[in-house]
Amino acid sequence: MTVTGIGGLFFRSRDPETRAAWYRDHLGIDAGSDTVWQQEAGATVFAPFPADSGYFPADSPFMLNLRVTGLDDLVARLEASGTAVERRPEWDTEYGRFVRIHDPEGLPLELWEAVG
Repeated sequence: MTVTGIGGLFFRSRDPETRAAWYRDHLGIDAGSDTVWQQEAGATVFAPFPADSGYFPADSPFMLNLRVTGLDDLVARLEASGTAVERRPEWDTEYGRFVRIHDPEGLPLELWEAVG
């Protein structure tokens, strides 16, 4: 017997309905306690980081990385909606391109468009 994937991500929220709507409206994720998001198969990195890592904010226990396509179009839509998007040249690697945003309650999100 072995684990075959991530079956869910559950996190606390001050306003679950508004936060779920933000994920639906801005990222196209079927979010909420009464929905199931059918995602495409693909690579998932499951990696504990050192407690003093600077890869994501120290006050956040984790950062969610989301695989995307059409990163430039998604970034344009996010910025048009008022969502701040952070880009850094060093985030463009042989693995793809990355940008960072935060959800309405401050959770850091990394958007990743893989190479090819």
